[in-house]
Amino acid sequence: MTKLKGLTLTVTIAVIATLLGMVVPVIGSAIFAIILGMVVNHFIRVSDSFTPGIKYSGKKILHYSIIVLGFTLSFQAIGEIGLRSLPIIISTLIGAFLVVYMVMKLLRLDTKLSILIGVGTAICGGSAIAATSPVIKARESQVAYAISTIFLFNIIAVFIFPPLGHLLHMSQTAFGYFGGTAINDTSSVVAATANYGGHALATGTIVKLTRTLMIVPVVLFFTYLTVKEEKERNHRVSIVQIFPWFIVWFVVASLTSTVLNFPPALINVFHHIALFLITIAMAGIGLTVDMKQFKQAGIKPVILGLLTWLVVIVISLIMMKYLQLF
Repeated sequence: MTKLKGLTLTVTIAVIATLLGMVVPVIGSAIFAIILGMVVNHFIRVSDSFTPGIKYSGKKILHYSIIVLGFTLSFQAIGEIGLRSLPIIISTLIGAFLVVYMVMKLLRLDTKLSILIGVGTAICGGSAIAATSPVIKARESQVAYAISTIFLFNIIAVFIFPPLGHLLHMSQTAFGYFGGTAINDTSSVVAATANYGGHALATGTIVKLTRTLMIVPVVLFFTYLTVKEEKERNHRVSIVQIFPWFIVWFVVASLTSTVLNFPPALINVFHHIALFLITIAMAGIGLTVDMKQFKQAGIKPVILGLLTWLVVIVISLIMMKYLQLF
C-alpha cells in the first residue's frame, strides 16, 4: 500500500505520455514521460508519501521492462540477416566505447553519464540505458540526461538517413543494415527504414533486434567492473546483491520466445507492454530529476553523444563496404 500513491502517479503520467507518443511517434512515450515527470516535480510539490512508489517505478519496473523486452527477441527471427550484421554491430560497439573513453577524459565528463550515452548510442537507445543504469549505480538525473541526449540524435537520424541512403545509392537491403546498425533507438530505426521501403524496414528491424542482444554482454561487463571497483575500495561485495538478475531473466525470456516461436501478433503485444513499463519507469525517473541538474551538465555530454554517433555511422559504412553490402 505504501507504493500505491506513487505508482498511481507514474502510471497516470505514463498513460498521458503514451497518448502523446501516439500523436508524435518520432518523440515517443518514454521522452514524454521524462518531460512530464520533470515538469510535475518542478511546478508541483509532490508529497513524501509518493516517494516509495516513484522509486519502485524508477528501479523495479525498469527491470521488469527489460525482462518483458526479452520476449520480443526470438533467435529464430534473427536468422541470416542478423548473423551477417554481427561484424558491423561488434565493430561499432568497440568504436563507440573507444571514443567515449577518449572524449570523456578529454572533456573531463562524468564517467557514469558517459557510459550511459555510450551504451545508448552503440546498442539501442533507452533500453540499453535502462538496462545499464542500475548496474553502474547511475543517478536518475544521469539517466534522464543520457536518454534526452540520445533522443536528439534519434530525431536527426529520421530525417537525414533516408536522403543519405539515396545519395550513397543503397538498395533497400543495404539501407536496412545501415539504419539497423547506426541509428540509436528502435523507434527511429523503424521510422527511417519504413520511409525508405518495406524491405528496408524488415531488414532494419531484424538487424536492430540483433543489436539489442548486445545488452547482455555489455551489462555483464559493467557488472564485472563494478564488482572490481568495490573490491579495490575494500568494500564488502555481495555478488548475489550486485548481479543484474533481470538480465538473466531477459535471456530466459528470449529463449522462451525462441523455443515457443511466438507469433508476430503476440510479440507485438510484448513489445507494447515493455514500452509501457519503460514509460512508467521514465515517469518515475523524471519525477526525481531537478531541472537545475540539466543546466549543470551543460553541452559537453551532447558533444560526446554527437562524436560517438558520428563514429558509429562511419564504422557502419566502412564495414558495410568491406562486407560488400552496398
